[in-house]
Amino acid sequence: MKVIRSRAPLRLGLAGGGTDVSPFSDLHGGQVLNATIDLYAHTILEPRSDGKLVLVACDREEHVCLDAAAPIVDDEPLRLHRGIHRRIVRDFNDGQPLSCTVTTFADAPAGSGLGTSSTMVVSVLQAYAEWLKLDLTEYELANLAYQIEREDLALAGGKQDQYAAAFGGFNFIEFGEDGRVLVNPLRVKPWVSNELEASTLLYYTGQSRESARIIEQQIENTREGRTASVEAMLALKEDASSMKEVILRGDLDRYPGILGRSWQAKKKMAAGITTPLIEQVYDSALDAGAQAGKISGAGGGGFMMFFVSPARRLDVVRALSRFPGELMNFHFTPYGAQSWAIG
Repeated sequence: MKVIRSRAPLRLGLAGGGTDVSPFSDLHGGQVLNATIDLYAHTILEPRSDGKLVLVACDREEHVCLDAAAPIVDDEPLRLHRGIHRRIVRDFNDGQPLSCTVTTFADAPAGSGLGTSSTMVVSVLQAYAEWLKLDLTEYELANLAYQIEREDLALAGGKQDQYAAAFGGFNFIEFGEDGRVLVNPLRVKPWVSNELEASTLLYYTGQSRESARIIEQQIENTREGRTASVEAMLALKEDASSMKEVILRGDLDRYPGILGRSWQAKKKMAAGITTPLIEQVYDSALDAGAQAGKISGAGGGGFMMFFVSPARRLDVVRALSRFPGELMNFHFTPYGAQSWAIG
């Protein structure tokens, strides 16, 4: 039997992150600009003939062996994997059991702020689609991933990560009422992409975080109409539109100003987005020559990104080496979720 492999790219949230979360996106409309990078969520799917369902998350050191013919219980460990399998069996296999081994791992830890969990869902779904010959469009793949996470499993979060992982590349994504999503792929000139790569430092703080708690507070702030939080998200939405223009025009002199402004607005969305360590790292990077920076993702830890002139890059690297985190090399990738069969 053939082995299926798949991968979906993680993303950098360049601007507008958080405005993709309901109810803000339903009430005010959300706008996000993100770009996928060559760090991935990986899946290996191996069909079985013994009636077992084996789920493995290598990076989390979790493993479960189930009877594929029995109801898949919503339980830990590997609740996400169970939820994906249950939905695939229900919607695409007429409720008939599927026996297989599904193994996953990611190039960045969960809670990194690069959309790891949602990207993993897209990667696993892409593997099932390859196995079962499902003709899913990028929109259908992303929406199914969103439904499994946010509706079936009631995990708090937004919509951008699933669409970034499915489509790949630089995307300006609009979110409206009733779950409407419109992905606008950007035709970014190669020199602009190269310059952004050369000028961006990706730094892992060493602290993963539970994004759901921050997002739940953000949701509550919107529902309660708390002015500071809502105004911050409206500012972030406008920054996404401004950042899109900057990148399309190649007007990168304006880029750090928008990035820094977005970080100041983001910190007003909910408590816990920044921490003393994050502030120390941020100030040290700017003192060493970085022009701006921000957290990628919900905040509280994970990856920080800094915009710095390539001539000052090593100065910032030296400054950040005093902290317990690590720098991560990356390149932008134009490709979304991919799958292939071997054997």
